[in-house]
Amino acid sequence: MPMTTHVRILAWFNIVLGTLGVIAALMTLDGAAVLPAILTQIADEAAAIPVGIIQFAATVVITIILAMSLPCLVLGFGLYNFRPWGRVLGIVLAAVNLLNVPFGTLVSLYGFWVLLKPETEVLFKPVSPA
Repeated sequence: MPMTTHVRILAWFNIVLGTLGVIAALMTLDGAAVLPAILTQIADEAAAIPVGIIQFAATVVITIILAMSLPCLVLGFGLYNFRPWGRVLGIVLAAVNLLNVPFGTLVSLYGFWVLLKPETEVLFKPVSPA
């Protein structure tokens, strides 16, 4: 299989990984909106402090998920269109996504294999106008 195909497959993997992350962030946002309402109904005023903690924790979690997911979407676009910055961003995000177990780790290992090959480097060279 040619390396252009591998790069496009890696692009789609990153788009799917980023999309799943955005969906997870939206689900967390939805859960964070419903849970405080449930707690205040059950515990009345005693739940005021835990509700604030839950909202803060949800905000932190959503921010982390989006910080990991949105760059994957941008990377998918860059790799699919063979943008010169796509290879560099792909290597950086592959290193970061190693911590995103299990799917991010698998995509990262595949990304390292694809993006560090010399024949892939040639695909991302900027085309100079003649």
